[in-house]
Amino acid sequence: MRADLIIVGAGMVGSALALALQEAGLDILLVDGGSLSVKPFDNGAPFEPRVSALSMASQRVLERLGVWPGIVARRCSAYAEMQVWDGSGTGQIHFSAASVHAETLGHIVENRVVQDALLERLHDSNIGLLANARLEQLRRSGDDWLLTLNDGRQLRTPVLIAADGANSAVRHLAGCATREWAYLHHAIVTSVRCTQPHQATAWQRFTDDGPLAFLPLSEAGQGAQVDEHWCSIVWSATPSEAERLMALDDTGFCSELGKAFEHRLGEVLQADRRLCIPLRQRHAKRYVEEGLTLIGDAAHSIHPLAGQGVNLGFLDAAVLAEVLLHALARGERLADTRVLSRYERRRMPHNLAMMAAMEGFERLFQADPLPLRWLRNAGLNLVDDLPEAKALFVRQALGLSGDLPELARV
Repeated sequence: MRADLIIVGAGMVGSALALALQEAGLDILLVDGGSLSVKPFDNGAPFEPRVSALSMASQRVLERLGVWPGIVARRCSAYAEMQVWDGSGTGQIHFSAASVHAETLGHIVENRVVQDALLERLHDSNIGLLANARLEQLRRSGDDWLLTLNDGRQLRTPVLIAADGANSAVRHLAGCATREWAYLHHAIVTSVRCTQPHQATAWQRFTDDGPLAFLPLSEAGQGAQVDEHWCSIVWSATPSEAERLMALDDTGFCSELGKAFEHRLGEVLQADRRLCIPLRQRHAKRYVEEGLTLIGDAAHSIHPLAGQGVNLGFLDAAVLAEVLLHALARGERLADTRVLSRYERRRMPHNLAMMAAMEGFERLFQADPLPLRWLRNAGLNLVDDLPEAKALFVRQALGLSGDLPELARV
């Protein structure tokens, strides 16, 4: 089987790229190891542990692709405020969407909700979908990439896009070099119910062991009564502490969580299924080579400190689509490294800057020396008193600064 362009990985980023190219006149094949089926959504079902904080830029991309209505029809939770404080001192800072005349800072959405809304659109498109197909071998064959699947089938394409996540099989089989290191922390993720409503606010406390975030969730979808007592939590802790917390029963876990959060939303009444995820930072040294491009987590994975991972991925997809569509309009060969490098030149500096910022925050708030503790508390309080500086942070969080692709612009 041959296609003009093959995307390996039908996750959020790969699916968004496919939809962004659906009118390009290309024979596109989207390959994934999963079923690619869309299950009926149940508003009363427990929340999925993995969520994303979608920025305004990501929302615009999803709106342009016709995906956003499917997300809203399921469930998502807008937040307009963000409260951050240092659990080891007195420093705190408050961000508000109103400071930049926006209605929201973003939306907390379960990854499964985003994925199903994307798949819904893909099933209505002319894009080829190949489900339950795992890549086992990859090599160059003339001007093409030759992919061998786990069932022995072979696929050929001149343009291969790796959107298959942090442990990308394409990246590994193609021999793409990466820089990576472990944070020596694990993230515990789950959904919890508190006695007090979340107030459409994203809360983050920096503890001695790592950051703890409470992100607002809405229990009901569009047109139904909303329960604002649910939050998604991301709790970063050392491996030994994470192991201890995971071993607790639900009552013990809720008690420990409430204390770590200083009971800002009252008692933690209930916790759903917990996941524990080792944290690792990874960045490909190059995003492109002849006929091959890495996007999303296949190219870069960062600390979940600010929930920026999937937002970087959506911008990757939007920029790459823009580069490919412009190249098509000029009659250029899409597999040419000179064409694909335009995407790399636009996205790599932005991704590296975001990764460096997250790394700096993580190290600063893990620092024990008293002068550094004083510095971070004084810094938080200083910035909190500077409206213009805070507005700059808010615009960055909204994803509305820098070199925006057409899909993310107003």
